[in-house]
Amino acid sequence: MSAGVPIDAEIPEGPAKRPASIKIEGAYVTLVPLDASLHADALWSATGGVRNESLWRYMWDGPFFDRATFDASLKMKTASDDPLFYAITASGSGKAIGFAALLRIEPKHRVIEVGSLMFGPELRRSRGATEAMYLLARYAFDELGYRRYEWKCDAQNEPSQKAARRLGFTFEGIFRQHMVVKGRNRDTAWFSILDSEWPSRKLELERWLTPSNFDRDGRQKTSLRR
Repeated sequence: MSAGVPIDAEIPEGPAKRPASIKIEGAYVTLVPLDASLHADALWSATGGVRNESLWRYMWDGPFFDRATFDASLKMKTASDDPLFYAITASGSGKAIGFAALLRIEPKHRVIEVGSLMFGPELRRSRGATEAMYLLARYAFDELGYRRYEWKCDAQNEPSQKAARRLGFTFEGIFRQHMVVKGRNRDTAWFSILDSEWPSRKLELERWLTPSNFDRDGRQKTSLRR
């Protein structure tokens, strides 16, 4: 566990910038403002219906068994500014293959969280999934000026905890009986990356994402390292 930073660490003047509904381009995926009118068909196909019920186990809403309810939820996400949702689209085709959000946005304290992650089958366990998380972190630190970038998940969600550690987040502990979600208790695992840690995390993510790190079948040659 990290010991933190010195109490006399330099604090930037003024608040961080608020995230905006902009396009963030990568090599494998592009993040664009979530738009129910544009992205509903592809996202329903990737994440809706009975066959995708398990994807929503740890989400705030869902699962969605009918299209009308799904569309209504997506419209609410489109209109929200905190969480601020981005569709994750495949570079080239522009097809929506998932979504993510920046949330609990506190410019005064320069703290922001990434969450509400929903990856369709084309995105899961892909270079694009890692790149999407890299693009949002880079945006938060390098362009908006945040000092603390958080990841929180249900303590029972082991895949999410594993993903956070893989991406370079530091585990900070479990908040017991933190909230009630869908009628059941949720203990919450907290993770973070600090601005002082970001440069090394950024370099490692960029190294991993380099095309030369993958063989002709798309398999990674080396894994992400802390």
